[in-house]
Amino acid sequence: MIIRFRSKDGVFRVSAEPSTKFGDLIQQVCPKLSSSVNLDTIKVSSDPRHTDEISASAYHDKTAADLGLENGAMLFLTYANTTAGSGHGVPSTPFSKVAGTGTSISGKSDNTSMKTVPINSTRTVSKQLEIDDELDKDKGLIKRKKTQLCRHNDRGMCEYCSPLPPWDKSYQQEHNIKHISFHAYVDEMNAQINKEESLSSYITPLHDSNFEIDRHCTNGHEPWPKGICSKCQPSAISLQIQKFRMVDHVEFQDSEIVNNFINAWRLSGMQRIGLMFGSYARYDKVPLGIKAKVQTIYELPQVDREDGVMLQKWDDEDKVLKLASELNLVPVGIIFTDLMDAGKGDGSVICKRHKSSFFLSSLELIFAVKWQLKFPNICHWSSSGKFSSKFVTCVISGNPSGEIDIEAYQASESAEGLVKADLISPSTHPSQVFVNEQNDKRYVPDIMYNMVNEYGLEVKKNGKPTFPVEYLLVSLTHGFPEKSSPFFKDTEKFPIENRNYIDEVPTMSDIKEHFNIPNDPAVFISRLSNFHLLNYILDNLQVLGAKDRELILKIVKELGDGESEKSKTDAFALLESPGWKSLKMIVDMGY
Repeated sequence: MIIRFRSKDGVFRVSAEPSTKFGDLIQQVCPKLSSSVNLDTIKVSSDPRHTDEISASAYHDKTAADLGLENGAMLFLTYANTTAGSGHGVPSTPFSKVAGTGTSISGKSDNTSMKTVPINSTRTVSKQLEIDDELDKDKGLIKRKKTQLCRHNDRGMCEYCSPLPPWDKSYQQEHNIKHISFHAYVDEMNAQINKEESLSSYITPLHDSNFEIDRHCTNGHEPWPKGICSKCQPSAISLQIQKFRMVDHVEFQDSEIVNNFINAWRLSGMQRIGLMFGSYARYDKVPLGIKAKVQTIYELPQVDREDGVMLQKWDDEDKVLKLASELNLVPVGIIFTDLMDAGKGDGSVICKRHKSSFFLSSLELIFAVKWQLKFPNICHWSSSGKFSSKFVTCVISGNPSGEIDIEAYQASESAEGLVKADLISPSTHPSQVFVNEQNDKRYVPDIMYNMVNEYGLEVKKNGKPTFPVEYLLVSLTHGFPEKSSPFFKDTEKFPIENRNYIDEVPTMSDIKEHFNIPNDPAVFISRLSNFHLLNYILDNLQVLGAKDRELILKIVKELGDGESEKSKTDAFALLESPGWKSLKMIVDMGY
């Protein structure tokens, strides 16, 4: 592969393998630099502005693979010169190794774009999701048919039938698209900032919102609150409804996933909250769209009440996340109920959330932001290697028709920045966000937002002390697939975790009843394919060994991926394993 180095002496290309050490790459570049370079002063960065540069010696023993370097990566060098005529300065310890450096540099180039992840001494190389890699390679052009205005043959093309970019505003208006997809937004930003013919001048198109004051300002004054200047203070914030969304659609793979979750409210009258696990896939109804496919809902430890829930300490968090990861599932969102029976005896519920009240309260918005910050989106287009989150928030509540319905939302990237800077808090008015007051630890810049007044004119308003939640909210669509094909195939109910308050607690007798089935491997593997069951027998009972766990997860994944014949073969091996026989014996004896 080819690695490019840009310096004040020009752009140089060197050949490398994934196993090539970075020190060897620098040694290849040195002879191409001017003769007065002091090698001790060489610093490297993947940002053309050199905001994250670090001494090249820090990477001396790191390989190209360790640093995430890919073919076409562009790195930027800075260095000082020695006195004229003295030749290349020779470092006393050439590119000495810096112990404990967990840093990364990565770049990638293809025919149309280049990606870089800047050097960051606080993180290791992270991979973005496969769906992001897939959409990065797709231009997402919107094809158009030949019209009456076209004056060419079928092989020609003109301004009336040429493909449109995925961010085209006329297409959005025609198809009533409120938010473009994230990858369409990235492509739009790249088209504005970076030119395809000038890869060497690449500028990262995405940057995290940072509304905090710089406490390490180098302008010669004391840090805030004793001193401040235009360099260290954040700029005024102008709030706008976010034009893109990280996820476009939430798809529940089976209606029973939601129905089983709502049953907790039906049985108790108390609200409920759960963590949704699933995966991400393409959503073809939006150019370069992404949908979250929900496969199961894990119900968190909580205290339920009629008007809300209170989360408890989640002691099994690592175990549950590990189990989901082993099944190739990730946390895709949070879901909670806000239901109240209408008292008509027909199953109808009260509509609490509408345009005259609120859709997502300020408390729920900040709650959603904290979950999004917990599960950030790995992104090669961002200067930090991360940008916002694909984590969604779903609310089950009553619609204007009195029916139980689902609404899906995300907090905007600006909302994440405001929460990280501790600038906002929930308000007593659910539709309003409260702006925190300034103190010695918190600098609060001016916050403005645009609105249409009673005369139909757009005016700019001060966001202090409160501003509408809608400026930090992004709405998503939701639905169910035309043909249900859930990852977990079990149609029989197994007791769901953390439902002690309604006497729903998994026991050995539940396992016995669950597997009280004919001697049929197809039925057996179907009953095994249940996330709540797996969580209980693999992480709570501690009867099965590591090999049994591996085999069970293999069976469930094969069945979920449609490879039922393979899963049947593995089922015979599981039934004959010592671990499963021990579990069966314990269950039969009623311990």
